[in-house]
Amino acid sequence: MELANIEKLVEKYLNAETSLQEETTLRNYFTGGKVAPHLQEYEYMFNYFTTTKDETYTKTIQLEPKKSKKRNLKWLSVAASVMLLFSVYIGKTIYNKAQEREAEKIYAQVSKGLMLLSTNLKKGEQAVATLYTYENTVNKILK
Repeated sequence: MELANIEKLVEKYLNAETSLQEETTLRNYFTGGKVAPHLQEYEYMFNYFTTTKDETYTKTIQLEPKKSKKRNLKWLSVAASVMLLFSVYIGKTIYNKAQEREAEKIYAQVSKGLMLLSTNLKKGEQAVATLYTYENTVNKILK
């Protein structure tokens, strides 16, 4: 076989442009034993392909049953439900505390307003008491 022809076939093989007959020619050349020194690297590759062609995998592959996915989905839904309940509880607690603070602020404002009203009513009551005293005094004098 011409060395130039083999080099062209190797180039075509590396570009994935060879036919099955050309690949057989390359395989025969590289497994024959007399390979040009600059093509030694391809000899290892073709020898590897030849030796591993007949290898088979003898171990059995066990597929996981489909129940495991359902079981995982079941636990995932349980975990999601627990997290939802927990977040609702925490949210409700925070909401209640905010409502209590708001109620305390409103209570303080109403108490302050009622104290002012009470103070003003006491002043008015004192003024009315003074008037009653004045009226009683006038009535005694006129009688």
